[in-house]
Amino acid sequence: MSTSIFVNFSTSDLDRAKAFYESLGWTINPLFTDENAACVVIDEHLYFMVLTREYFSTFTDKQLIDPATQAQVQLAFTRESREGVDEIMAKGLAAGGAEPREAQDLGFMYSRDLEDPDGNVLGFLYMEPTAVDQGPEAYMTEQGAAPASA
Repeated sequence: MSTSIFVNFSTSDLDRAKAFYESLGWTINPLFTDENAACVVIDEHLYFMVLTREYFSTFTDKQLIDPATQAQVQLAFTRESREGVDEIMAKGLAAGGAEPREAQDLGFMYSRDLEDPDGNVLGFLYMEPTAVDQGPEAYMTEQGAAPASA
């Protein structure tokens, strides 16, 4: 049996959150979706459980943060190319997301951050295959450039 990951976070508007994540090309699993939660299927082993704030609060005794003004976690997803990063960003921005900071281009890695309408941050990145296999310095040396610090 392989391990699956379920990332839980809250939303102030469940219908808006579902529409936003579907705009990124992900699907909603209706078997685990109701008026309190939506199961966003990213791939066969990775899911978001987007929960209303009220429902999310039943899973913890801790105070919930406001993702519009506070950060608790930032998720990062790889793409197959720089263009793939830009494509998913365009979809997210068109669906009401925001880009809280400028794109980061370190030569060996290109990344952009996307805030969903609630303020939860998703990072999308492309890393050059040589950097993945051998580390950033190997890629930068191959390019004849000084290594960039990550």
